[in-house]
Amino acid sequence: MNLRKIGNTVLLAICDAEILGKTLREGKIVFHVKEEFYKGARVSIEEAIAVIENSTIVNMIGKNVVQRAIEKGYVHPEAVLNVEGTPHAQIVKV
Repeated sequence: MNLRKIGNTVLLAICDAEILGKTLREGKIVFHVKEEFYKGARVSIEEAIAVIENSTIVNMIGKNVVQRAIEKGYVHPEAVLNVEGTPHAQIVKV
């Protein structure tokens, strides 16, 4: 989990640990799970999901974290993009 505060924006980037640093490809989509963006504190899925409440922008990738965000009602299943079988979702609160 990587949490950044930029002015009034709270940016949360979370991913499943096993895909950190990997590059996923699906058709024309190339998705880099960059350590510079996603790497931060290693926390449980529950801890990461709890931080969504106070974040204004959330980027998440990974089967575990996206599934838990869906279960908690933060992400609609139809809003998930799969890249090489790995779910990715974004939340923007305005």
